[in-house]
Amino acid sequence: MPNKVSVSDQNSSWFPELFRTIILSVFLALGIRTFVAEARWIPSGSMEPTLHGTENQWEADKIIVDKLGYQFSQPVRGDIVVFSPTDELKKENYKDAFIKRIIGLPGDKVELKDDKVFINGKQLAETKYLSADQKTSIQVCTSGQQPPFLSQSVTIPNDQYLVLGDNRNYSYDGRCWGLVPRSNIIGRAVIRFWPLNKVGGLDKSPVYSETK
Repeated sequence: MPNKVSVSDQNSSWFPELFRTIILSVFLALGIRTFVAEARWIPSGSMEPTLHGTENQWEADKIIVDKLGYQFSQPVRGDIVVFSPTDELKKENYKDAFIKRIIGLPGDKVELKDDKVFINGKQLAETKYLSADQKTSIQVCTSGQQPPFLSQSVTIPNDQYLVLGDNRNYSYDGRCWGLVPRSNIIGRAVIRFWPLNKVGGLDKSPVYSETK
């Protein structure tokens, strides 16, 4: 006669399995968020029109940040990156992560002339993501480091990056407070998953031809 399993025996075998499954799921989720990718929402308008930002997260664009890719390759010009506050920003009591676009790479000589960005003496073509009325000047730097960081030409040291917002007229960025160390970069914004009518990848390599 086959052995019978009581209800209490079934429960006693089912609950430990459920518990182990839940714990494993939590560890996997935390591991993915810590080491691979994470979701974030855009809290300000500094990356308009590329990314819509607002303090109301339900109305803001939401993105996936790739945290693994930079373990195998270096950031490149045009990448949209999320980074933790630099030492200069911490002095101004900033605690939350920033999102900006990489404009200057290690070794680049960067200067602002006629409200444009010049890299190694050549104007950087930014028409793909900047609207016509945007001016890249230090006039937005009304607080923080004085004089503003890009008030004169700068050669970027190793493992440092210059980042600017796409909404240049209203972005508080590297023009004002300086460079982002490589170690501060959390990852690259790769996909917008909200709102649904704008779901898709974020350009990694816009047209960056340099003209005199």
